Amino acid sequence: MQRSKLILLLIATGVFAAGFVALKDPFFQIRKNFTIFSEVISEVNELYVVDIDPERTIRRGINAMLETLDPYTVLIDESQTQDIDIMTTGSYAGVGIEVGARGGELVVIAPIDGYSAQRKGVRAGDVIVRVNGIPASELSPDDLNSQIRGQAGTTVELVVRRLGIDDDLVFELERERIEIKNIEWFGFANEEERIGYILLTRFTQNAGADVRRAIQELEESGELNGLILDLRNNPGGLLIEAVRVADLFLPEGKDVVRTQGRASQTRNRYRTENRAIYEDRPLVVLQNGGSASSSEIVSGALQDHDRAVVMGDGSFGKGLVQIIRPISYGMALKITTSKYFIPSGRYIQTVDYSGADSADEGEVFNTAGGREVFQRNGIDPDIRFDSRPENMLEVALIRGNHFFFFANEYIAADNGDMPEYGRDDDALFEAFVAYLDEADFEYQSRSQRRFEEFLNQLLEDYGPSSAVNAEIETIRQQLEAKKQREMSESRLMILRELYLELSTRFAGTSGRQQSAVQIDPLVSDAVSLLLDRDRYSQILNP
Repeated sequence: MQRSKLILLLIATGVFAAGFVALKDPFFQIRKNFTIFSEVISEVNELYVVDIDPERTIRRGINAMLETLDPYTVLIDESQTQDIDIMTTGSYAGVGIEVGARGGELVVIAPIDGYSAQRKGVRAGDVIVRVNGIPASELSPDDLNSQIRGQAGTTVELVVRRLGIDDDLVFELERERIEIKNIEWFGFANEEERIGYILLTRFTQNAGADVRRAIQELEESGELNGLILDLRNNPGGLLIEAVRVADLFLPEGKDVVRTQGRASQTRNRYRTENRAIYEDRPLVVLQNGGSASSSEIVSGALQDHDRAVVMGDGSFGKGLVQIIRPISYGMALKITTSKYFIPSGRYIQTVDYSGADSADEGEVFNTAGGREVFQRNGIDPDIRFDSRPENMLEVALIRGNHFFFFANEYIAADNGDMPEYGRDDDALFEAFVAYLDEADFEYQSRSQRRFEEFLNQLLEDYGPSSAVNAEIETIRQQLEAKKQREMSESRLMILRELYLELSTRFAGTSGRQQSAVQIDPLVSDAVSLLLDRDRYSQILNP
């Protein structure tokens, strides 16, 4: 009897152990659930009350599975794989925006300068509500890109929500051929003092070589005394190109970035390999909330090595690395394979998709020189520059294309040469105000709209009252006077947009960008810092 019990115990223990091993074996789990999935789809295909589209149903199942991981791990169909090749080497048809995920929503990381979205007034940070009538909540970033891209000359309806603006903003955008360039413009922010400026807008193939050539061309007429590397609204791109850009400014053998994933091939350390061509002279990096991924590797590495002063706003905070893996039937899987860590050891990913914190937000790290920097908050600038939020007047002027139409009329009237910034401001501003009067431009300030909504509700609830009519009219007059003051408050913004639009007419895209640099307040602050060597040194060596 005891022997029988022992045999039964051993058998039961063996069965339990086998089951325990099976539960822990991921390959067993994959085989098991593949079998279940196959049987379910077969039964549904054969017996469901109406016909189904098996491919569409299964594809939705795959997408739902990937959505449990992170927004950047997605299945890419054959047409999208072609788009990836185009994005890294050539051009594509779209409206000119880069999008990303933040807090469970899709947001505009950056509009591309000169294209439909930027011209119409789409801004970095806009939260996407709908595209072509489809709620953004039903789309991944890549799904959204598929909706936005298409045949040149066709249109896209984009609805966004903007901080500080109560109503959703609707934009009708035209698809157009978008040429991929790493450097939008380079030249001198201050030629007399030999302060160079490079606007690096992405990190596609040859970004490092392009920056190298730009520096060399700037130095053809003499050595630079300072350089501004502008990474604002740069959504990133190839990691290796970020390393090559950093290589231009750091000594040989310095850490730039380290990647860490489960698979051994995803664990790499990238160091500078070449002699820097701009190593010891003053350097400022500009960034904002649209600076992501490879941009953050560059600004973070230069900050961690105390090599550059970072100015602007906090960066986007994308510390994840993706690769493209070809799979069957011309499709591919874009998959997050690793996290990246900048030289101080910081992991700058803002949103944790793992379900468990892998790093302590706010943890203190140190740069090479001992300065304190913080983790999981994007890249915090050394000098913060907060831009002023837009008001409804500015939104209405941009959405109505009034700067564009004014520039057309200005050129048609043959007003002579391009107005000079700082000298012709008053005359240009007055001409624009006169144009708005002739165009019967009207808009409601936020206060006016809220007051009218309140008044309509009051009349609906209590009916008209002659006793308060005078008070209502007084309030309306006060609100109208406040609205008129908004024009003066927005004077600098209006002048900036007018000069940029006119620069495009007189000197094309390059002239527009040169004007943008000359009248950009953050660039002016950066130039002042580069010319103040004591202050510059104090920031990097407090």
